[in-house]
Amino acid sequence: MKQIVKGFIFLTCIFFATPKIYAQIEAGIDISVGVAPPELPEYEQPECPGEGYIWTPGYWGYGNNDYYFVPGVWVMAPQMGYLWTPSYWDNNGGRYGFHAGYWGPHIGFYGGVNYGYGYGGHGYDGGRWEGNRFRYNTAVSRVNINIVHNTYIDRSVVIVGNRNRVSFHGQGGINESPRDNERQAMNERHLQATSRQVAHHQQAANNRNQYAAVNHGKPQVVVSNRAGNNRQGQNANARPAQPRTQQAGKPQPQAQRPANVARQPQRVQPQRTQPQRRQPAQRRQPADKKPANN
Repeated sequence: MKQIVKGFIFLTCIFFATPKIYAQIEAGIDISVGVAPPELPEYEQPECPGEGYIWTPGYWGYGNNDYYFVPGVWVMAPQMGYLWTPSYWDNNGGRYGFHAGYWGPHIGFYGGVNYGYGYGGHGYDGGRWEGNRFRYNTAVSRVNINIVHNTYIDRSVVIVGNRNRVSFHGQGGINESPRDNERQAMNERHLQATSRQVAHHQQAANNRNQYAAVNHGKPQVVVSNRAGNNRQGQNANARPAQPRTQQAGKPQPQAQRPANVARQPQRVQPQRTQPQRRQPAQRRQPADKKPANN
């Protein structure tokens, strides 16, 4: 009997440890909380690190009886042709349920939440797949065209005006319903978050400065350039950094001599003395002659 129980536990561990590809009819609710999540913070998107990366917006997670912010990050698509449907919170009768994001061939419903940078509430306008290459819309995505050449410009998708920063769907939040194409996307085969995304989420959960009780809705870190990078990036209230070559108010460090290079003796240059010029002697004026007596 013990052997059967051990075998069952072993198989269960293997099942949950492996990445899942699943058919999702409705977005599963993983967490239910009685308090609404804070507003989404404002931030500037970092540059795309390279081809094949797709922007995944930041969102509020929940743990230790508090909300914590998971920074937005560029993630390498796990499969060609796949796009990311963001996570979102939904208010259902005063209980806020968390709907986990997923990868799929089309964008599903993410509560109508305007995450920005292509995620305006429905779909994704930051880029599109063309064959086996992803092209970036530089009207909304920050891309260095000297590094990434698969780009286009479509300004018609730019949302003008102040962005609504409400972070949840339902009563008191965003009142949007899934569109037909989003309902169809919800029934497609999906991929869960990649292992790098899971590690990125866990890194935020382990940082107390990311919790709302500590940062009062203004998290310390709001973006990262890529998942798996230990250096998470931009502070929500950070000022633009000065160029590395000349930081304001700090003298530039002098180059240090390598330890294994002998110092050359300094040569003392002899000082040349300038010859002193003699001033010409002043001529004496002849004394006035007295007139002779007649």
